[in-house]
Amino acid sequence: MKCTSAGKPLIQIAVLDSDPLRLIGFRSLLDHEPDFELIPLSCAQIRDHPDLNLALLGNHPGESLSDRIDMLKTMRPDLYLLVTGAAADEEAIMLALASGARGYVSEAAPAIELAQAIRIVHQGLVWAPRRALAQLLDRAGSHALHQSPLKRRDLTEREQQVLKMLVAGMSNKEIASPLGIEERTVKAHVASLMRKLKVQNRVALSVHAVTHNLVATG
Repeated sequence: MKCTSAGKPLIQIAVLDSDPLRLIGFRSLLDHEPDFELIPLSCAQIRDHPDLNLALLGNHPGESLSDRIDMLKTMRPDLYLLVTGAAADEEAIMLALASGARGYVSEAAPAIELAQAIRIVHQGLVWAPRRALAQLLDRAGSHALHQSPLKRRDLTEREQQVLKMLVAGMSNKEIASPLGIEERTVKAHVASLMRKLKVQNRVALSVHAVTHNLVATG
């Protein structure tokens, strides 16, 4: 394991398909973090770096973010993706998280926020701007008030397994493998859960599950 001069383990971060100026910008923002090492790579090269578990992926107009995330997760299911983009609205964040990214941070975010997002995602946790998460919680909570309550016992055992892993931030591919089922089967379970809970996306599904105690803890 690579370490800093102080013996602190390095966090190696792949910066994917980024132009030189953007890479310089990241390095300038993060130069006060001695345990960060930025490594420019193309998306195709990520397969050849199994030691890297975290990558920054830009969300640019005219490109399909979900397709790029899906391609990367196919090559490296264990890769934690932190999406950066000019747009940090609720829909962009939901798209990134629903596609399998672990977080989304605005390109205009201050250095301290970017560094914090990297550290959170490096731990396998989920990062998103507080305001956006609050909006998602408000939307899910307001929507839930008009729905009849659903209990954990109303879900099949498999739906409960899928829902627990979904709440943990896992993608369809990451859910399918340990359960020994196909990705399309996971998609079918997620679709069934959304119908039962009357929500429109995976983020609202996760929020609803947590706020209504639909997943077992521990």
